[in-house]
Amino acid sequence: EYTHIAGALQRFALEGAWPLVVAGTHGKTTTTSLCAWLLDRAGLEPGYLVGGIPKNFGKSFRAVKSKVSLGGNESRPGVAARPPFVVEGDEYDTAFFEKTAKFLHYLPRVAILTSIEHDHIDIYPTEESYRAAFSEFIRLLPSEGLIVANASDAQVVELVHEHARCQVAWYAIEGEPTHGVAPHWLGAPAESTPRGTTFDLFAGGVLVGRVVSPLSGRHNLSNTIAALGACAQGYGARFDRMVPGLAEFAGIKRRQELIGEPVGCFVYDDFAHHPTAVRETLAALKARHPGADLIAVFEPRSATACRAIHQTEYPPAFGSASRVILAPLGRTGLAPEEALDTARIVREIAAGGIPAHNTQHLDEVLRLILEHARPGCVIALLSNGAFGGMHQRVLDALAAR
Repeated sequence: EYTHIAGALQRFALEGAWPLVVAGTHGKTTTTSLCAWLLDRAGLEPGYLVGGIPKNFGKSFRAVKSKVSLGGNESRPGVAARPPFVVEGDEYDTAFFEKTAKFLHYLPRVAILTSIEHDHIDIYPTEESYRAAFSEFIRLLPSEGLIVANASDAQVVELVHEHARCQVAWYAIEGEPTHGVAPHWLGAPAESTPRGTTFDLFAGGVLVGRVVSPLSGRHNLSNTIAALGACAQGYGARFDRMVPGLAEFAGIKRRQELIGEPVGCFVYDDFAHHPTAVRETLAALKARHPGADLIAVFEPRSATACRAIHQTEYPPAFGSASRVILAPLGRTGLAPEEALDTARIVREIAAGGIPAHNTQHLDEVLRLILEHARPGCVIALLSNGAFGGMHQRVLDALAAR
């Protein structure tokens, strides 16, 4: 007998648990890590599987530790009848011998749906095929389940309305469009500083309290609202335990991860490769370092990023940067009409007043970084791969100055 990782997870970890599956194009890793940490701080000892390494735990997987009590969920008694297991619900294919989405194996009982925006073009050639995977995922939630869904994402609202047969709790940031639905979980931003974000959290129009998050950026504010709401409503996790725990959240490797400060430069590693992720990551770093020059260094490497599907969306995604350096495509063999045109992106960015560079070799990328890096600047290395060792090369070269 043989199976795939998703099948093994279902059989050995999820069948005895009450899974919380975090799905969506963006924010899955951060939100999954947040949920696992908040449930842990609330004393519920969750199992988890994250597509990254949460720094608080130091590992990406943990089995359910014990059969803890799940009492005290006044808003929805009985939603969680078994211990929580938090899993990042990846929509990518399961295995080379099974092309269904991974998250269809994860037995969701509580789900967070952050966003739906066409991605993974190698698996989902059309937007409709991508949406169909999420439609099937939503239909997996049983009548006694719960979906915590982003009211500010039009496609999420449309598909949840069409396919959900369980309770739905919408979430949003105050002031953002909610596409005709009333958010149960609402975050009202109070202050954004280099140390993070402070906001007031409301549940059903009632103030729960003031929350201090160490995470920067509106996308992370949205992720935090979703995580708090799902843990409270789905598992009865107490706010007086979660909120202090949130202040201790250390983040995830490769998600706005500060990897070094050589000669006064702040060097970050981030997994961003979709235009939306690039935009939100750079905006968050700009908010964390107000007034600093922000050098965005991007390697188009994923199957989607290397193709022209998001050609027109990339130039505005770099709007928060002070300078942009584009590395060569991380994949070869694409027909010219299919491939992302990095030279065109650079021309359009430069036309908007931001200096931009197109490169042919990684050595040229490093040379440009060193030429323009100054003490106090922020260098954002954006790639969903190893970037040819660029992270360490930058740190070593700057330190050698």
